[in-house]
Amino acid sequence: MNIGVVGGGINGLCCAWQLSQQGHTVRLYERDTIMSATSRASSKLLHGGLRYLENGEFRLVREALRERDLWIRRVPGLAKPIRIVIPVYRKARRDAWMYSAGLFLYDTLAGKSLLPKARRITVHDLLSGDPSLKRADLIGGYEFSDGLMDDYALGLWVAEEARKSGVAITEHSEVSSIDCEGRLKTADGTTNSHDRVLNIAGPWAHRLLELSGIEAPYMLDPIRGSHLVLDTPCNRAYLLEVPGERRIFFVLPWKGQTLLGTTEVRQTLDDPIVCSEEERTYLLTAYRHYFPDIHPEVVETFSGLRPLLYSAKDPNRATREYALHRTANLLTVFGGKWTTAMALAEKVTKAIQ
Repeated sequence: MNIGVVGGGINGLCCAWQLSQQGHTVRLYERDTIMSATSRASSKLLHGGLRYLENGEFRLVREALRERDLWIRRVPGLAKPIRIVIPVYRKARRDAWMYSAGLFLYDTLAGKSLLPKARRITVHDLLSGDPSLKRADLIGGYEFSDGLMDDYALGLWVAEEARKSGVAITEHSEVSSIDCEGRLKTADGTTNSHDRVLNIAGPWAHRLLELSGIEAPYMLDPIRGSHLVLDTPCNRAYLLEVPGERRIFFVLPWKGQTLLGTTEVRQTLDDPIVCSEEERTYLLTAYRHYFPDIHPEVVETFSGLRPLLYSAKDPNRATREYALHRTANLLTVFGGKWTTAMALAEKVTKAIQ
């Protein structure tokens, strides 16, 4: 089949690559440059989503943990294992037993993983490994495995593999409308016909349907996630509770500096996708709570717009699942995580037959 893919983020690239490997003729349309939006503004983690267990998303976590390991095996130069520490404090929103149970389930869902299982660590272990960590009310903690990646470089690797397999990638080619018969029109007025059109435009997938006069059974909930890069080395990777909240945030080593993320703020597609002053203050305040003696400077901020399925008033409780919807020769992807991009591509390959 001749297939047109709209969207040059990681999900579009993985789908295009797998379809080409199946023998299809594939052209990918990207309105800007590939990997230039949400897919390069992630938290740099290949992970199952430990906190998704609290929402009961066991299927997604199991799939993501499998895919985490596959990425690390597939491209070890750009994806590597990382141990993440969870300090436990008195009067936190989650008791130690909750972390213990969650991490046991996390490792169970991972199956025969190549990564080491979680373990409990003592106050001495925590402070000897990182003397800058807040000591008051610290009662112990846990350490577990996930993956760390260079999202942009890894996405470009996928794009190069897709090109090698025969995918034609067309950048600076905005698609203005699509139809259910397999036609798409680009902003310069050109109409191209395909046997199948895949709408994998991330946060903009639903808008493209609206502009094309096509109804859909799902709504997207664009959620901005912002990150800070600090000019200080990171002794350890951490998963931490935001003080006074159930939300968590990450403190991660990133190219010799420290990466903080992320926030969850609703916004419209027309607003600038940038870190606000409120988000910057929010993340810095949370960081300083746990590292009161470190006074870093913010050297970079970046933000991405997650295409979550609308499912809850509180963005923190929104599902991270994704959905596919097909009408005749048009298939639209709603949602999708970085880690599960290849698993999504497998489902798309089956759904277009």
